[in-house]
Amino acid sequence: MKFKFLISALALSAVSVGSAQVASHSPSQAQLSLASAQVSHTMSKPVARVNGVTLTDEDLAREEYAIFPYAAQHNGKIPPELEAGVRQGAMQMIIFEELVYQDAQKRKIAVPAEKLNKAEAEFRKQFNSAAEYHQYLQTEFQGNEQALREKIKRSLLIDQLLKTEVEQKSVVTEADVRAYYNKHPERFAYPESFAIQTISIIPPNNATPAQLAEAKKRADDAYKQAKATKTAWQFGLLAEKISEDDYRVNLGDHKWVPRDKMPPEMLKPALKMKDGEMSGLIQVGPNYLIFRMNKHIPAGETPFGQVKVSLRKQMEKEKTNQVRAAFNQRLHQNAKIETL
Repeated sequence: MKFKFLISALALSAVSVGSAQVASHSPSQAQLSLASAQVSHTMSKPVARVNGVTLTDEDLAREEYAIFPYAAQHNGKIPPELEAGVRQGAMQMIIFEELVYQDAQKRKIAVPAEKLNKAEAEFRKQFNSAAEYHQYLQTEFQGNEQALREKIKRSLLIDQLLKTEVEQKSVVTEADVRAYYNKHPERFAYPESFAIQTISIIPPNNATPAQLAEAKKRADDAYKQAKATKTAWQFGLLAEKISEDDYRVNLGDHKWVPRDKMPPEMLKPALKMKDGEMSGLIQVGPNYLIFRMNKHIPAGETPFGQVKVSLRKQMEKEKTNQVRAAFNQRLHQNAKIETL
């Protein structure tokens, strides 16, 4: 079971600034210790009021360390360049969750005792020993287990309402995905393309006639060696050894080159070549090159079956953000919120 708490050992939610996007984290014991160490229990100050309920700098700090759990790698501090954004996101998050909690209370949503007991038992499992748990309980709640139980209940209410108002309303069916696919064919179209490897011989800028002649000699020699290769791997090893373009570090591999990006001098022979064939020696400006045709694919459209899983995930993510933002806006409509 996943449940989020706004206390130092269970600060498990994060926000994307501007969208109130909630996600769950699973902090390590080191991160939990860091959160506890960074939050002062003697210097608590109000940072916001939500319909009269005060949120403190402790709540804000815990949320900041939930959003940026890598503070342990930065001497317990959030990098200055990230601090303002993290703080803004944390403030949005604690206000959003308080609004959700208050809405759950207004709706008189109940948490079954069995569910609450199970959540409390799972929470205890995060600690390595009973002593560690009781130390946490003493530090955070002055040993009051009922106070902890209320925090757990609060988190479950938030999760339950978010499931109803966001998760269940963000479902995307396969029919929805199919309809989107059919409506936006341009998104799934791909151009005619060529998978090629090259070996290039490049004379110096403003080359003298003698330098140009030397480049041609090197190119002729490169072509003879390239003709002796039988596989893409052999061609690539030769490219790595003698090619003078930047692709040599990738075995001369250009991956996929769209038709409109192919120089005319290369496109003309490319259209006649079969997969696995090698071109002749081609001159493009002052440069010489040989290329191997690994694959030529005509323009087409990626089949629905190949994109439906990733497309569905993307659509669900976008819909979740939209539904959550709309819910957040509704919660704010009649709320009295003060940032201090």
